[in-house]
Amino acid sequence: SSQNTTSAVHDTQLGLTNEEIQLLRQGQQAVAAAGGSTSSRAASRASSQGLLMLDASSLTALGRHFDRVMQRVQQQLEYLVEQSTIVTMHVYDRAGNLIDNADAEIDRYHDIMRQIDELELDFDRIAHIRDIVREFRHRAEELERELERSGSSSRRHGHGHHHRS
Repeated sequence: SSQNTTSAVHDTQLGLTNEEIQLLRQGQQAVAAAGGSTSSRAASRASSQGLLMLDASSLTALGRHFDRVMQRVQQQLEYLVEQSTIVTMHVYDRAGNLIDNADAEIDRYHDIMRQIDELELDFDRIAHIRDIVREFRHRAEELERELERSGSSSRRHGHGHHHRS
């Protein structure tokens, strides 16, 4: 089976920040929870050990997950920008004077801006993770094509993926 040729890489070696590593592990857990296939269970085990599975199907599922997360973040950003516009309009009356409870509205505006900043940061982190996942998926697919081309010949002795305890 191709299971024993599946390799993994430590998620701390991907050039991610600690926040990004947390997001990656959460993503792996979410994919595993949604899946139920043997590869998603393997991916779940791997993520709890701080590993990223390097098989194309795991990476494809993970990439799709992060695409969906980014879409949700994008929608949330659009909503908050809309809210900030509404709040800005509420601060002034029709004559253009600051309204009585302007302070509360301005506080709300600052809160919305803070949320937007946080979401933009999350969006960038997730985009970075997704790009790395995508890059590994392309490599994994290329490797799988190489293996198919070379056939199931006995040229596997050169791989050091077997963990001897």
